[in-house]
Amino acid sequence: MPQIKPTRSELIKLQRKIKLSKTGYNILKKKRDGLVMNLFGMVKDAKEAQETLEESYEVAKKYLGMTIAFEGEIAVASCALIKKGTPEFKLESKNIMGVQVPKISDLSFKTGINERGYSILSTSSKIDETVEEYEKVLEYVSKAVEAESTLKKVLNEIEVTKRRVNALESKIIPKLESQKKFIDFRLEELERENKFRLKMIKDKKSKKSS
Repeated sequence: MPQIKPTRSELIKLQRKIKLSKTGYNILKKKRDGLVMNLFGMVKDAKEAQETLEESYEVAKKYLGMTIAFEGEIAVASCALIKKGTPEFKLESKNIMGVQVPKISDLSFKTGINERGYSILSTSSKIDETVEEYEKVLEYVSKAVEAESTLKKVLNEIEVTKRRVNALESKIIPKLESQKKFIDFRLEELERENKFRLKMIKDKKSKKSS
């Protein structure tokens, strides 16, 4: 047992620490349980986003293959090199039970036919269809990244919260309660000693007076 002053003031401090630790324990436990409940939905969202991305990419590849067969590889490569437009989006954050996770909004991956840089007169509609499919892929990439990043952050927070809950439950609170028990014991012991001392003094006075 470390050096602890067995005083009333120290006992009051420990009681406050125990109360605060138990309150923190309950809050963290509820947070951990709440995040775990939300986790199932996030896993589902991440899985669906990944599957949608993969499906979209397969469709885009098929369009690209057909376009190359129709237009020729050189013509398609030329259009890809001169295509204008930079994907735009806004990266924000949202709060999930105290966890800041990314939120991608204001997606702007689609471009008009006249904004793509290549001549619509010298190319077929297959080029445009392929471009549109790959723009969809970009959109699904952003959604998959958002879902996966959210999942990773929440998983990390669950692990951190779990460690804190375990530390409070198995180390901090038991240690504080053990210290409180020691002070309670010492104070009771001191009280008995004081009573015995007072009784001895009283008995001595009684003998003298008699």
